[in-house]
Amino acid sequence: MPMHEANRMMRLPPYLFTIVDGIKREVRAKGVDVIDFSMGNPDFDPPSHVITAARQALRMKGVHRYSKWDEEIECNLRRAIARWYYTKFGVELDPDKEVVPLIGSKEGIAHLALAFLNNDDLALIPSPAYPVHFNGVIMAGGILYNIPLSEDRGYLPDLMSIPRETTRLSKMMMLSYPHNPTTATCDLDFFNRVIHWGHDKNIIVVHDLAYSDIVFGSKRAHSILEVKGARKFCVEFHTLSKSYSMPGWRMGFAVGNRDILSSLVKTKSYVDFGLFRGVQQAAIAALTGPQTYVKRIVGLYKQRIDYFVDGLNRIGWPAKKPQATFYIWSRLPAQYCAFTSMEFTELLLRETGVAVAPGTGFGEQGEGFVRFAMVVPEVRMKVALGRIQEFLKRKV
Repeated sequence: MPMHEANRMMRLPPYLFTIVDGIKREVRAKGVDVIDFSMGNPDFDPPSHVITAARQALRMKGVHRYSKWDEEIECNLRRAIARWYYTKFGVELDPDKEVVPLIGSKEGIAHLALAFLNNDDLALIPSPAYPVHFNGVIMAGGILYNIPLSEDRGYLPDLMSIPRETTRLSKMMMLSYPHNPTTATCDLDFFNRVIHWGHDKNIIVVHDLAYSDIVFGSKRAHSILEVKGARKFCVEFHTLSKSYSMPGWRMGFAVGNRDILSSLVKTKSYVDFGLFRGVQQAAIAALTGPQTYVKRIVGLYKQRIDYFVDGLNRIGWPAKKPQATFYIWSRLPAQYCAFTSMEFTELLLRETGVAVAPGTGFGEQGEGFVRFAMVVPEVRMKVALGRIQEFLKRKV
């Protein structure tokens, strides 16, 4: 007898990154050297003092037991997050009511949707977006209302374009700046407009701040909680994956409105027992220790971006340097404009061994683009640029 997935799973769009991973395996099986720009998976080692803290934690009494909200390591972690937020953004948080550690921010965002969305509740989701922003809504049974993001508006959503009735029926809105995949940033004035727009509406505003540290030049990433009144209906997510090169450690956190976070904690209590305490101890070391590491890797990402964007432009693929994140968001080369982003991604990978992320993996408004993640050393970038140059010379 065939087993059928739940209807909500059938509603999910194809996870194109899984498809790309499958093609990578096929290509590697043929002996092709794959150079992988497809996933935002930092290739730097975490800070040495963080690794040391994790090693030492393995010998601590009780570290291998279940995590408990009110025990010493857990309380110390929430306090460390609150101190880090105050130092970085000037935002004061109650570590016991306004801070929730997560098994990675992706998990938390998905569980927040599960905590609040009933079947057929609307969620306002900018497009393109990080996939869990919309996939989490679908898995919770919610309905997406896509807000198109366009380059001519700086990839900021036009809140006034959302029909009044749609807003009235919506329960949640997702934002994320610095933005993945477009690399766009916003200033505090934009967040002020968001809070003014949302203050008289029964809607949760969720801000994903994963790339707060990966900002270049004079730009500065802001917390939405810097705005007066934001705490009435906003929560914000963060992660140690990018700033401290700890993606596999699965360490994130949510902050903001205590009632919203209380429901998130309730939801999580049914499905997990919290973070491994050794990871919590390492996170404390990351957040409270010297931050010179963060500045150093931001500089290294900027070097990679400059090298690769200059290289793309030199070989005939127009590209712009981002102001934030470690991504390059680029339109398909002109001669391939008739291809979908997935068709182009597959062709590039099979012909050159260079893997990128197709724009439609980030939603329908990502069509016509691909994303490069700068998680490849320059020596490998040079090889990739040579292969792409030869690829672009071929007749379509």
